[in-house]
Amino acid sequence: MMDQKIIDLYDDYTRELIHRREFLRRLGLLAGGTAAALALLPILENSGAQAQIVSKDDPRLGTEYIKYPGATGDIRAYLARPKGMEKLPAVLVIHENRGLVPHIEDVSRRIALEGFLALAPDALTPLGGTPEDQEKAPALIQKLDGPSTLQNYIAAVKFLKTHPVSNGKVGAVGFCWGGGMANQLAVHSPDLSAVVPYYGKQPATEDVPKIKAALLILYAGIDPWINPGIPAFEAALKKASVDYKIFMYEGTQHAFNNDTNTARYHKEAAQLAWQRTIAFFKEKLKK
Repeated sequence: MMDQKIIDLYDDYTRELIHRREFLRRLGLLAGGTAAALALLPILENSGAQAQIVSKDDPRLGTEYIKYPGATGDIRAYLARPKGMEKLPAVLVIHENRGLVPHIEDVSRRIALEGFLALAPDALTPLGGTPEDQEKAPALIQKLDGPSTLQNYIAAVKFLKTHPVSNGKVGAVGFCWGGGMANQLAVHSPDLSAVVPYYGKQPATEDVPKIKAALLILYAGIDPWINPGIPAFEAALKKASVDYKIFMYEGTQHAFNNDTNTARYHKEAAQLAWQRTIAFFKEKLKK
């Protein structure tokens, strides 16, 4: 298991709390030298080619890149659906702070194979789209206009609700940065029926009574940036009588579901969380 101090240091770097040169300097001190630090980088940084559960050419699926009308103009997105099915429940897939990377497209295909119409927008479309170098994406995410980005996702929910093959029921799942956005959508999009935020930043407690969707809320046990907000969030959910369940995966790191991230991925927790996610969507979205 990787030293928690190294993971915490990488978190500080990805949140732009320290510059890359300082990150590498501290990493070298923790790892025992520059060579050891450089050897750790590929493990810390996501490698989208490491894990692909569902092939992009899977014959059971129809996939394509589309554009839908958002608040800032047309938004690029990845659409996946099972072939041979007509009316489908829909799921909006909200990416991490790395943007619309191959891993998120793979997640969309996994959802589609379960009988859903899955749409994964690229939130970075207004800034030119997700960069090839994923390490540049977090800085771009920070530059996004928050209200406009939220409106772009609300537009995605409406797009799915009225899509010709949609049954009119829409859910959302988000990871990391996307988990926080999923929580915001739960507050601001009454068209959502079910929301699954993975280790996402909680909404303001005063906004919780606006939530109409059912929530399945998933947290990592080791997540000092996110977990302090859980008690107030849960208290607000109870007070507002929101339909929710919370699961804490003890001993796991933030982003434990990302199977391209060797330092954080936790196979058993990820598989259990995924089973719960799919069962939840099937319960709440299928007529």
